[in-house]
Amino acid sequence: MTEDYSEGIIKGSRRALAKAMSLVESSRESDFYQSQQLLLKMLPHTGNSLRIGITGSPGVGKSTLIEEFGLHLIEQGKRVAVLAVDPSSRRSGGSILGDKVRMPRLAREQNAFIRPSPSGGALGGVARKTRECMLLCEAAGFDVIIVETVGVGQSETEVSSMVDLFMVLLLPNAGDEIQGIKRGIMEVADLVVITKSDGEYVLKAEEARSRFKSALRLMLAKPNGWRPKVLTTSAVEAKGINDLWTACREFYENVERRSFLKDMRRGQSKEWLHQILNHELLRTFYHNENVLKKLPEFEKLVFEQEMLPASAAAELLKVFKTSF
Repeated sequence: MTEDYSEGIIKGSRRALAKAMSLVESSRESDFYQSQQLLLKMLPHTGNSLRIGITGSPGVGKSTLIEEFGLHLIEQGKRVAVLAVDPSSRRSGGSILGDKVRMPRLAREQNAFIRPSPSGGALGGVARKTRECMLLCEAAGFDVIIVETVGVGQSETEVSSMVDLFMVLLLPNAGDEIQGIKRGIMEVADLVVITKSDGEYVLKAEEARSRFKSALRLMLAKPNGWRPKVLTTSAVEAKGINDLWTACREFYENVERRSFLKDMRRGQSKEWLHQILNHELLRTFYHNENVLKKLPEFEKLVFEQEMLPASAAAELLKVFKTSF
């Protein structure tokens, strides 16, 4: 199976790529080992794409801008993959996964690939297997990979640890958004994009651009020497899209000139390792038989305020450690 997938992906088969992503996203243990074998075969074919993360609050027009941006990139001769993450319901675990509906023109393009994935409750606005899917897209020969996150929040900084360039979209009429948006987001932003700069909002967009340019001057310079830019765009009028791509190219020229890109990606791989370890340790803890037996007892003690949560956690960790 993995041999068929790997050959198909390298040949540019969209069907093989979609099936490989389903394998990678599977929670079955047998599929996990097969997916790891597949990814290992794909590694020599990865690392040649531009990785762009895009976030923004609901209603900011992420999908609309991504579609127009993607179509522009295709006109420039690029192949574009969009990994769009939809929030999963806490109650049912389900997701709408409607990004292909929101990007109908881009979805019809032969040189575009859109993959909606459920967040599955993972923090950071991304799905837990987004990194793996990104590697598969690179192996399939896509030049630009766009990761669209769930929405803007403190945990959205997670996506910045898996892409090269992090783009934050903002509305022109959101009021004093400098106070409302999380500082952590602004600190990792490489491009701030004011969307919907058309009609009656043109002047407001320019005002917002000036405010954010001033705010970003107060931020410390990035290690790669890049100074974040603030742009205005209108996806409806296709305005500012070429400037957006120009800014992206300037960013990549800057980090490559300073030999920063390779070191940054290596650091991200190291961070990825620790994230996987944290996830697997937590999963192992909650699947431990002794912990499962004792957990209801300690939950009851905490619920009835007969024991502090920290003390209960310490006791459960002792139970876990003595299991080995």
